[in-house]
Amino acid sequence: MASFSEQLRNEAEPIWRRIFEHPFLKEIKDGTLPEETFRYYLVQDYLYLEGFGRTVALALAKAPDSQTFKELAHRVMTPVERPLHQKLFQKAGISDDEAEKGIRSPANTAYVDHMLQTASLRGLGPTAAALLPCPWTYHLLKDEVGQSDHPLYGQWTSFYVEGLLEGSVEAWRGFVDQMASDASPAELETMRQSFLTSSRYEYMFWDAAYNRQQWPV
Repeated sequence: MASFSEQLRNEAEPIWRRIFEHPFLKEIKDGTLPEETFRYYLVQDYLYLEGFGRTVALALAKAPDSQTFKELAHRVMTPVERPLHQKLFQKAGISDDEAEKGIRSPANTAYVDHMLQTASLRGLGPTAAALLPCPWTYHLLKDEVGQSDHPLYGQWTSFYVEGLLEGSVEAWRGFVDQMASDASPAELETMRQSFLTSSRYEYMFWDAAYNRQQWPV
């Protein structure tokens, strides 16, 4: 029987297929994405990951035992994509100050708020389910997009092609499956909705980056 995380991934397949077919990723692969669009994306991703980290910190308080606490603490202290951002910022001409002063797009704001609200109001199961689509879909870029030959985008794709998110995906899938093993039907449904909502926001995040989404007022 498939694990609960695998069941979630299978149900989210239509959403994830839309993600992997998004023109942002297709243009990354062939090197035609405007660099201004990629710079927009990098700043938004930097801002998003702060929200992701804060959500993980909230999840830490919900650990049901000391072993889970240790494993979650490790996730808080390993922001694996931060070094990548620093390299890409230099290459793309983005200063740390510019990134720090960036404003989250509407889609980015809604996504981060979804994660933080889930972590604040729900248990570890729904929180882990809300966090999982981000590393999992990015990890699968190694197969769905592959390596770009573009001098800037190639550095970005190589991070995922080399499988540097594999440990993160395994950890978050583990938390989801661990919590699902003792969850009530109602809790499982909450986890399911958390996962699917984050999957939808993943698509919206790419779409917002591609269109360089701004606040209307």
